[in-house]
Amino acid sequence: MYLPLISLAPALLFLVALPFALSPGRRPGRLPALAEGATLAALALGVAGLMQLWLGGALTLQASGLALLRLDAISATLVLLVAFVGWVVVRYARRYLDGEAREGRFHGLALTAIGLVLLLVQSASLPVLVLAFVGLGLTMRQLLLFYPDRPEAQRAAAKFIRVWGAGDVALILASVLLWQSLGSVNIADLTGVTALPGMAQAAVGLLVVAAAMKTAAFPLHGWLTEVMEAPTPVSALLHAGIINSGGVLLITLAGLVQHSPGAMAALAVLGGFTALFGALVMLTQSAVKTALAWSTVAQIGFMLLQCGLGLWALALLHIVAHSLYKAHAFLSSGGAVRAVNAIRKPGPVAVPGLSAVARSFGLAIVLYVGVAFVFTALLGDKSPQALALGTMLIFGVSYLIAQGLADAAPGALTRRTVTASLAAALAYFTFQVIAQAIWGPALPAAPVAGALEWALIVLAVLSFGLVAFAQALFPLWAHHPSTAGLRVHLANGLYLNALLDRMIGGFRAPDPASVKS
Repeated sequence: MYLPLISLAPALLFLVALPFALSPGRRPGRLPALAEGATLAALALGVAGLMQLWLGGALTLQASGLALLRLDAISATLVLLVAFVGWVVVRYARRYLDGEAREGRFHGLALTAIGLVLLLVQSASLPVLVLAFVGLGLTMRQLLLFYPDRPEAQRAAAKFIRVWGAGDVALILASVLLWQSLGSVNIADLTGVTALPGMAQAAVGLLVVAAAMKTAAFPLHGWLTEVMEAPTPVSALLHAGIINSGGVLLITLAGLVQHSPGAMAALAVLGGFTALFGALVMLTQSAVKTALAWSTVAQIGFMLLQCGLGLWALALLHIVAHSLYKAHAFLSSGGAVRAVNAIRKPGPVAVPGLSAVARSFGLAIVLYVGVAFVFTALLGDKSPQALALGTMLIFGVSYLIAQGLADAAPGALTRRTVTASLAAALAYFTFQVIAQAIWGPALPAAPVAGALEWALIVLAVLSFGLVAFAQALFPLWAHHPSTAGLRVHLANGLYLNALLDRMIGGFRAPDPASVKS
């Protein structure tokens, strides 16, 4: 049996992390370069694995009947993504942390975390998946405590490990129930089932709970917005990679999860609400990294919504796009602030009124319907879930177009925004076709829309439309006296994070001496 080349990447990173673990202080010389070289080698193994998949097809590494690691289109894509983002973060950290007393500790922990994510995305059985999740949680806690004397870092790490650990418990219970009810822990066997007995239905419910915990979904999102006390490379690694692990869990077990309509409905409702909540709170944030954190909450919620609608290939595309964008956003946040401050302000911004916002939404929808009609005629019928998702994305573009349709907006801006709307519609369907061609054969098709699915589709489209409309009018109502209180409440995330602090004793930070080890 051939060995999947991507299975060597985690072992390589674990091996290189050992010197840093044995001497965690500052390590001058060639060791930081060695850490970067290890991630680059992992990326090379990812490319080699992709070629191996192209030439020889899918592979599974087994031992005594237990599937360990797999090579397929999904795992190869995620290994390339994780290795690339990991290489960028480690390369950035070589300069960012140069001279830090705990520089060596960061590189050792970062390599371990990246290796565990690489293990997670190519897991072929539930025990390997559980092992990767548990190890990742323990490693990330130490990264969040890079500055162990800071109370804010201690509180964020305490909340993270509680929420993440609860997700681990849910995943372990789900694994036991699936083993007892379906007689296997190999993912290929589990995703190939055609019906779920009662115990397996409960297990799928626990899988949804685990995924919600791992993705910091509402209302346990608070820890994700408080990790800014860790170095910027840690934030980039967390927001661009670790936070997607819940989505990877759902996509890996998509064939199993989709057999539970209740679980799919829960994902759609929870994901949609988390996306809307995160987007509204993000508008009220003044600090760039905090706004990016709330953006992650919104984006991950949208990804859960895609899973709930059965658009698995698009959910995977969302993970890839969000990881690349968010890694760049965090690592360039400092330079972006300086660049914006250096720009000469052109004067007052054209604020769109109610009629301009209404026209922008109408124009965006007309363009979207036209593009959708062309793609559907050329490529066949599209599922109502995919068309509904495109409508929600166009709503998001529409509120930007409204700036170009404001009465005071110049003609060049109007033309540019209309072009942007058309480009967004074309890009959505083009990327949808590409994602379906690459990953669609390995994932279940979207379920046939019944009464429950149609109710969720209508609810999601209306909700996203109303929120996007309110966002477009944000400059008009944000500073109005009647909404000043609402703005303050939203800026504080409706105080849900403070409530979680009180529930877990987060205001009472642990003794710094207990977290230095």
